[in-house]
Amino acid sequence: MDSNKLVDVFRQGHLVIPLYLLQNYKKFKMSLSEFLFFMYLYNQGDHFLFNPEKICHDLALDLTTVMEYISSLSDKHLLSFATVKNEKGLMEEVLDLSEFYSKLSLLIRERVVEEKDHSNSNIFGIIEKEFGRTLSPMEFEIIKAWLDNHMSEEIILEALKEATFNGVSNLRYIDKILYEWDKRGIKTKDDVLKNKMQHRKEKEKEPVAEIFDYDWFDDDE
Repeated sequence: MDSNKLVDVFRQGHLVIPLYLLQNYKKFKMSLSEFLFFMYLYNQGDHFLFNPEKICHDLALDLTTVMEYISSLSDKHLLSFATVKNEKGLMEEVLDLSEFYSKLSLLIRERVVEEKDHSNSNIFGIIEKEFGRTLSPMEFEIIKAWLDNHMSEEIILEALKEATFNGVSNLRYIDKILYEWDKRGIKTKDDVLKNKMQHRKEKEKEPVAEIFDYDWFDDDE
């Protein structure tokens, strides 16, 4: 299924693609070409008269291609056919997007629950308090990515302490610390302490070790 013709249709500026759907269309198991075709249908409304000839004309596609798209999207339970009465009392066949809206609603609810779980975390407030300012949207996304990657609040707070100790109020710096720790298998507060103690012992063996100043980035193990 060639998407070039569909892309040309959207370039004309007659159709709208919601950003949320553009970012999440793969979750509906659609290919890019199917997604662009579906957006044409989406722009027609919830229920609209099934007119293959009009669809072919609007999208500059042949009938076989249009029916392939319809069949594939139907198999994915994103659209279905329904029969309704028109204003004249005659029965008409329409394309129904109700199944798509049900899936979309479920996806949005899952997203809301996910964001609520993150918002219930006090890690955001702790970092804001430590930095003495409100986190930017980008910083919020960085912290959220840590949580999404199953980093515990405990290890994040330990990295925050290291950054603060070194006089740095920068999430990129904390991210580097977390990366180094993850590479070394440091997952908990105890792991951090054990690693520090091991490093201290190694330093004590050296001729001069007056001040303990731990630098996670210069320590190549």
